[in-house]
Amino acid sequence: MIPYKLFRSRRKTIAIHIKKDATVEIRAPLKMAVTDIEKFIESKDAWIQKHLASRSQLNDEKSGFALNYGDTVALAGNIYPISPKEGNVVGFDGKCFYIPPDLPPNEIKGAVIQIYKAAAKNIMKKKTAEYAKHMNVTPASVKVTDAKTRWGSCSGTNRINFSWRLVMADNDVINYIVVHELAHIIEHNHSPRFWKVVETFMPDYRDMQEKLKIFQVRHVVQNWD
Repeated sequence: MIPYKLFRSRRKTIAIHIKKDATVEIRAPLKMAVTDIEKFIESKDAWIQKHLASRSQLNDEKSGFALNYGDTVALAGNIYPISPKEGNVVGFDGKCFYIPPDLPPNEIKGAVIQIYKAAAKNIMKKKTAEYAKHMNVTPASVKVTDAKTRWGSCSGTNRINFSWRLVMADNDVINYIVVHELAHIIEHNHSPRFWKVVETFMPDYRDMQEKLKIFQVRHVVQNWD
């Protein structure tokens, strides 16, 4: 029997969740017998083993993620090297991400993240202003956050947030997220009317959704925490 943690609640069905730490969580109804729970787990053994292996591999790849001088990183669809530069400043000069020399890998990553966050503020605010003017909408505010699972969001009061991680995507994918969030100022939902607004200003948005999925798969194996 695969080890698992059992959580009971007033639910009507049993469910399996593979956690990020490659452990199994079972959510079951309050009165469901343990024998029935374990029979269910046994019936899903192949599925559980497959997803545990996938999660373990992903965790191994993330734990092995590191950056060093000479490595390259993506910014708005272009690739730039990480280069040492004398002094104690970090930045982006249009040709490279420059950071102080002789830093260990964890500090290199921290410096690169610092550069990304600064670049994201400029890129996202500029793009949002340009598309907002084109779409004739006015966001209440535009901020860059540390969100890990949402690339962008628009509140009920039209405050727009973007994850700094988004600037690692291709330029047209970034544009799609900007249009998507600005469209929520017109339609605060995902109704057909909302998608019509998106399509009006980005006719190929479905292609951008596919590119976003590819980016997400690539991004998930990198540890930017």
